[in-house]
Amino acid sequence: MFQLVNFMNNANMKVVAQKGPFRVFEHERDLSVHPQNAMTSYFASEMNVRKRQVFVEVGKTGCVTQAGAMQWTLGNVESGTGVKGFGNFIGKMASAAVTKESAIKPVYTGNGVMMLEPTYKHIILMDVAEWGSVVLDDGLFLACEDTLQQKTVARNNISSAVLGGEGLFNLSLAGNGIAVLESPVPQEELIVFQLENDVVKIDGNMAIAWSGSLDFTVEKSGKSLIGSAVSGEGLVNVYRGTGKILMAPTA
Repeated sequence: MFQLVNFMNNANMKVVAQKGPFRVFEHERDLSVHPQNAMTSYFASEMNVRKRQVFVEVGKTGCVTQAGAMQWTLGNVESGTGVKGFGNFIGKMASAAVTKESAIKPVYTGNGVMMLEPTYKHIILMDVAEWGSVVLDDGLFLACEDTLQQKTVARNNISSAVLGGEGLFNLSLAGNGIAVLESPVPQEELIVFQLENDVVKIDGNMAIAWSGSLDFTVEKSGKSLIGSAVSGEGLVNVYRGTGKILMAPTA
């Protein structure tokens, strides 16, 4: 039996999003700021630059996090590595080396609650089942329910790997569950493209997540290299097929 005092009823902490076992708390002001930084902190808060934390209810499902993301746990919450033998460990190390994610992601199970470390990035709660499977840009993953399957996916062609700016390998999530992402821009600025046998062309690596069902290539913006050069666009990232793309246009 436990109680949390000055938490759920804390006037300075506001729940801004909730899905599944995850709640996103936003610190309205930095109350511990040093006097000489008070003005900067005030205007930062006015411009939506605030610390955010993810609160997790551990029970029916466990929680997988990036290494070092846990701040505190309360109740009967235990952590494990999720490693199932030496071969699995080697696989996780290899995957981490190419995706820039932590090699060992702790898995928290039991019955209780936990809080993740504060971040100034924007927190996105994603229902992975709505995507079928989703491929994430490097560094986007923060946490997820342990019901989701994680795997490393490689580019299926040289052009997207070398010229796309998205990396040769990426982390992919599939199954039923909620994923917690650290976005460079707030939810209000994210654009979602929903494709049905269609195509999206993006100048630059502004796509932060896309359906695993989409074919990703890098192509000339025009019909010829000269035309592409003259137009000033050059090469563009191209996503074809049926699925969704999450784009951060102001990142």
